[in-house]
Amino acid sequence: MSLRERFEFAIVWLAISFMRLLPRAWARAAGAAIGALALRLLGRLRGVGERNLKLAFPEMSELERYKTLRLLYRNLGWQLAEFCLMPGYTPESASRFIHYEGLDNYLNARKRGKGVLVLTGHLGAWELSSFYHSLMGMPMGMVIRRLDNPLVDAFVNRVRCLHGNRVIHKDDFARGLIASMRAGETVGILMDTNMTPPQGVFVPFFGVEACTASGMARIALKTGAAVVPGFLLWDETEQKYVLHFGQELEVIHTGDPETDAVTNTAAFTAAIEATIRLHPEQWLWMHRRWKTRPSGEEGIY
Repeated sequence: MSLRERFEFAIVWLAISFMRLLPRAWARAAGAAIGALALRLLGRLRGVGERNLKLAFPEMSELERYKTLRLLYRNLGWQLAEFCLMPGYTPESASRFIHYEGLDNYLNARKRGKGVLVLTGHLGAWELSSFYHSLMGMPMGMVIRRLDNPLVDAFVNRVRCLHGNRVIHKDDFARGLIASMRAGETVGILMDTNMTPPQGVFVPFFGVEACTASGMARIALKTGAAVVPGFLLWDETEQKYVLHFGQELEVIHTGDPETDAVTNTAAFTAAIEATIRLHPEQWLWMHRRWKTRPSGEEGIY
């Protein structure tokens, strides 16, 4: 383990330990302040966010784009605070500021016994969503990418898995998912990041071709697993998080595996887009979602 990795881990551990000493309201306020500072200081990421918003919402004014990014950074700061505090949450305490909507959509899909693929993305409080679901007695698998620092990666995964959740790394994606579906388990997949062929296929996202992971579609086709959208979103009116499960999505089977993979990936991506359109201030606009371009097309960033 390098000295740099140990130093990075020490900084993360100290920051989280400090946050845990604060009441939740104070921790969220501190997180929001960190988010506001990041918005000012991280100009390159802010530029990516502005570019993405122009692509997705060309009708948005410059002021509206700024307000959207400001709220996004606030929400990211809140999520940082929630992550630090999660180890201390109980079903009773968490239910004061989180509740389900559409839980029957998930439970009915699970009853089929062929496994459930929760379609989700970097929208709302995605780290808190799977944690809360496990806290309420419904642990799940999570497909994630390993963090560069192995010490931080192990620490973060310990928090994620405190109540029975299980990590499936992307380098063991197919085998792990097939085994989970055959066991009738639930696995959440963040399906809104840029990919490269052959793992990714091009489908429309806000009207622009985006290279998108087709693994969820292929696993659903192979195993018969249910696909259910699930997002933990902040409700400004209620001042609470709502873990919303949408209706199970139809998986198209025509007998042509490649065509079906693209068709279903496009449908899953459209479901994510529809939710982002309702809550644009809660999606991770700083990600270079349209980085991979079709052959011969100029880069966007």
